[in-house]
Amino acid sequence: MAYFQGVMKQLMDLIYGYTNSYGIAIILLTVLIKLILLPFSFMQINSMKKMQEITPMQKKLQEKYKNDKEKLNTEIMKLYQENKINPMGGCLPLLIQFPFIIALFRVFQTYDFGGASFLWIKDLSVPDGTYILPILAAATTYLQTKIATPAGADNPNASMNIIMPLMIGWFSLKFAAGLALYWVVSNVVQIVQQLLFTRPKAIAKEDVK
Repeated sequence: MAYFQGVMKQLMDLIYGYTNSYGIAIILLTVLIKLILLPFSFMQINSMKKMQEITPMQKKLQEKYKNDKEKLNTEIMKLYQENKINPMGGCLPLLIQFPFIIALFRVFQTYDFGGASFLWIKDLSVPDGTYILPILAAATTYLQTKIATPAGADNPNASMNIIMPLMIGWFSLKFAAGLALYWVVSNVVQIVQQLLFTRPKAIAKEDVK
């Protein structure tokens, strides 16, 4: 993890050297890492989408074989095979992304911004006293989870979709504004990715109708 953190810090220093703005450097570095991890993000989103699509069929099997666990497991595995789904397919892309995400988080958490300002933010080294960044961090986190949940789908994590944005907003009140800016940019890029990955299929379904 220390290696990834060192690489991220060097990239941050390099981008700052060209832009002479820590705020722009945070945005560009966040977008760059998101683009590098784009194939893995696509794999993760695609895997989650496939799992959500078979949820109704999976529930029917659970109801039908609720008293026969062995038969239930066999039928569920058959359902996965028929739909070409790997139940662990969303985990590997996430594990690959994890070191980069944590390293980026730690860099922005401990980075010496030297009291630099950016837009309305007076000092990237301290929390945003205007509360704009914490509100944006919470709002974009909520929007990201909302987009990731298909309309009309049962969401067993509905409460977490409220709690998580509130937690991110609260953390943004306590941590450096530079870290909060990273959260906001990361969320916005993730939202764009989700819309790009899911919208073409949604349009195709509408055309079929």
